Amino acid sequence: MSRPIVISGPSGTGKSTLLKKLFAEYPDVFGFSVSSTTRKPREGEVQGKDYNFTTVEDFQQMINDSKFIEWAQFSGNYYGTSIESVKNVINSGKTCILDIDMQGVKSVKNTDLNARFLFIAPPSIEDLRKRLEGRGTETPESLERRLGAAYAEMEYADSGAHDLVIVNDDLEKAYEEMKKFIFE
Repeated sequence: MSRPIVISGPSGTGKSTLLKKLFAEYPDVFGFSVSSTTRKPREGEVQGKDYNFTTVEDFQQMINDSKFIEWAQFSGNYYGTSIESVKNVINSGKTCILDIDMQGVKSVKNTDLNARFLFIAPPSIEDLRKRLEGRGTETPESLERRLGAAYAEMEYADSGAHDLVIVNDDLEKAYEEMKKFIFE
């Protein structure tokens, strides 16, 4: 069994874009651990593919039933990686990819998954601010929360918590660095 790959980094650093490229190029090699969330779907997001969208009540029941490898509350919503979603990928024979936040990384480090950890960083906080503003989905309050979380995540990444940190200042370069890490 291949080791799961944990990808983390602040919202807006291009994790989703990089992962879409990876899955398009290697559709039969990797499986995505579909996270559960209580937030509302964004335009174009698909239930069971992008996220498992659920209610706060159901999510809290899953927490009580110890169904998550990791979970966190962020910007008023719950996010989590269920044990079942990771096992589904592993049982399919694919390498499991987890896209999780700093709290999740800390939680996965305390499991027996033997995962490898990759951090995607923005070129700068100012660049990250521009990317988040460009989405048009953030309120001034949510933007500040995301930037505050980004500072904390980047500080954690600076502590050596990840096997590799990639600065996504050029998408193609970042993608090649990500592939090199994953396939080494």
